[in-house]
Amino acid sequence: MARTRTPLQRRIVTWIPYLWLLAFFLAPFVIVFKISLSETAIAMPPYMPVFDGLEAIGEKLAQLSFENYAWLVDDPLYWRSYVSSLRIAAISTVIALLVGYPLAYGMVRAPAGWRPVLVMMVILPFWTSFLIRVYAWIGILKPEGLLNQFLLWTGLIASPLSIINTDTAVYIGIVYSYLPFMVLPLYAVMEKMDPALLEAAADLGAGPFRRFWQVTVPLSLPGVLAGSLLVFIPAVGEFVIPDLLGGSRTLMIGKTLWNEFFANRDWPVASAVATVLLVLLVVPIVLFQNAQRRVGGEGR
Repeated sequence: MARTRTPLQRRIVTWIPYLWLLAFFLAPFVIVFKISLSETAIAMPPYMPVFDGLEAIGEKLAQLSFENYAWLVDDPLYWRSYVSSLRIAAISTVIALLVGYPLAYGMVRAPAGWRPVLVMMVILPFWTSFLIRVYAWIGILKPEGLLNQFLLWTGLIASPLSIINTDTAVYIGIVYSYLPFMVLPLYAVMEKMDPALLEAAADLGAGPFRRFWQVTVPLSLPGVLAGSLLVFIPAVGEFVIPDLLGGSRTLMIGKTLWNEFFANRDWPVASAVATVLLVLLVVPIVLFQNAQRRVGGEGR
């Protein structure tokens, strides 16, 4: 006989995710936002705290400084970093989708016995350190690396290509590193598709190409959206890949954030950069989810 949960137990289960978000998302964000309203100081930590206690809250509120956010607008380095990060992340997401969609589709169409093996092969890179995998691409893409040596051996090029320390190397590194995050949601969605829908489309006279565009693609859109978000969001704030593969010319907000925290030791400005980045990523996602919820409610 199934055990019925009490209202208190159901309430506890419901609140666990909210407590998790409160402890590991909202509380750190409040701390970072508080630092972003402080002033830089030569001390440890390198800023002047605004709120040291609950006393004289009115006076403390008057001391809040928004100069750090104004500095982000005045200095072109920061908004150029945001624009460059969004551009690189968007292009990388599109490339990952173009590569990952056929891969996930092929996995779904493979024999049932081969599918677990194929999924394991997609997950296998996660068993190796992320940093080691990025370093491996340095050995592949550098002028005397494996890729140039192979192209020279085949006669396709006469001199080594300059790939390392360019945006192209950053695209390669991001797509390679985050491709599983695109493939797995697509595979999970397409595997649940009812084959009878494709058979019905074929019975109605639709050819393979038309069945793919009018049946498979629309039904796989939730996987496309989930995979795109899983690739785009971490790619915007990526630091390791642009630092190792992009060199000094590649401008991304993750590198700028790192330099402000650890090179310039300007924690208030770095916190302002992080706060704006979080708003840029979270607000569109929340608005999109609300729009989807309204559309779903109207559809019912």
